[in-house]
Amino acid sequence: MQPTHPPHVLMPAHGLRRRIWPLVIAWLSACVLTLGSGLARADSDHDRARQALQAGEVLPLTTILARVEREHAGKVLDVELERDKDDGVARWVYKVKVLTPDGTRLKLQMDAKSGELISRKLKD
Repeated sequence: MQPTHPPHVLMPAHGLRRRIWPLVIAWLSACVLTLGSGLARADSDHDRARQALQAGEVLPLTTILARVEREHAGKVLDVELERDKDDGVARWVYKVKVLTPDGTRLKLQMDAKSGELISRKLKD
């Protein structure tokens, strides 16, 4: 039996949920593996990312992945959240790698606070 939700609660499409959870698990696994190779730095990076999310400086990963799926056909291969400096101004950037249906690799950089596309590069 399917769970029912009040009409005011928006639930994501089942297919979207099914594709996002493996990415979330992979991202969390990568964080755990990183802890083994550089405990102090990984904790610091993870803590900074969590604090940025709590402070409203970055959008949640699920929001970014939903936007990527809506705007770019293909399969998300990798996601990184980095603090980049552009022209002396630091900002959080999601770097997303996508494999398009025709086999082309697509590299996206998205402003982590607004979700706006910063750059889009195709690689054969």
